[in-house]
Amino acid sequence: MNIFVFLGRLLKPLLFPFSLIYGLIIWLRNKIYDKGIYSAIRFSIPVISVGNLSTGGTGKTPHIEYLIRLLMYEFRVATMSRGYKRRSRGFLLADEHSDAASLGDEPMQFHRKFPGIAVSVCEERMTGIPELMSRCPETEVILLDDAYQHRSVQPGLNILITDYYKPFYEDFILPFGSLREGRKSYMRADIIIVSKCPGNLPDEQKQHIRSRIRPLPHQQVFFSTVRYEAFADFFSGEPLRPETDTHFVLVSGIARPEPLSDYLRTQGAPVHVLRYADHHYFTESDLSEIRQTIQQWQVARKAIIVSEKDAVRLLLHKDTLSTWGVPVYVLPISICLLEDADAFHHLVRAYIERERAEAEY
Repeated sequence: MNIFVFLGRLLKPLLFPFSLIYGLIIWLRNKIYDKGIYSAIRFSIPVISVGNLSTGGTGKTPHIEYLIRLLMYEFRVATMSRGYKRRSRGFLLADEHSDAASLGDEPMQFHRKFPGIAVSVCEERMTGIPELMSRCPETEVILLDDAYQHRSVQPGLNILITDYYKPFYEDFILPFGSLREGRKSYMRADIIIVSKCPGNLPDEQKQHIRSRIRPLPHQQVFFSTVRYEAFADFFSGEPLRPETDTHFVLVSGIARPEPLSDYLRTQGAPVHVLRYADHHYFTESDLSEIRQTIQQWQVARKAIIVSEKDAVRLLLHKDTLSTWGVPVYVLPISICLLEDADAFHHLVRAYIERERAEAEY
């Protein structure tokens, strides 16, 4: 066992008192909102929030994309994110000059994949939403990315994502665990999606998970799984299938690269993982490490592979990468619901139609 892992496990119980203090602070904050001491604004336009209780890695981004695909042909959709780790401040609306540094990696991914929708970032959604509506008055639905803890805005539909492999009901408050707030905060959700499930999840296990979640009468629980799409060329974006004997250096700055590396290995591809922090912006030193790693691997066919989220950050170094003469692939993912997709679609559309009808009235 790695000495740092061992020490981490040994010292972890010492973090529990800090979790109690942090949990108390968040509990008091939520009570202040629940009692109406701090007011939460509800907008007349349909606002759907997608978030989680944990610090990340549950798959919010592909679920936002699922909603975009579901709604973009019927409604004028806009997204608003905080723009985590972006190098800008305040409200920004994506345009042809935007990049991951100005928007953040996830919003930039939305902008590249769905150029027909309005993609915005703002730390304070309470002021960002009016600004978005001022700039894009034709907007009919707003998707809030990672806004479950943003209590100053009351979404009309609150979707909570929890990881099948680390569900909120088995987790603990930071820093002892990875929860941003207590387990009972799941009660604010209207829809709960258990993400990253095995594709063949038995009905008995779904029922067991539902029993552990203990949904309230108004809450619906759904299950989703990850689907890997066709490989794409990093430089052109065109579909491009690697040769069967290609060895991959997986360059990863996402929370959990293991599912991606495991998938590649199930396809028979040898994989070496270069792991960086979640949302990491690659530096010249990182590029040197990546290039040295790929050069030292003495195999006939080798390539770099990245997730979509890493790809938008690596685009900041596209010119440098293009001089290496090494293939760079992107492996997109999407999600699909394991059952009751029509029921989920109906819930979302019914909410939007109800909000629109009330606004007109």
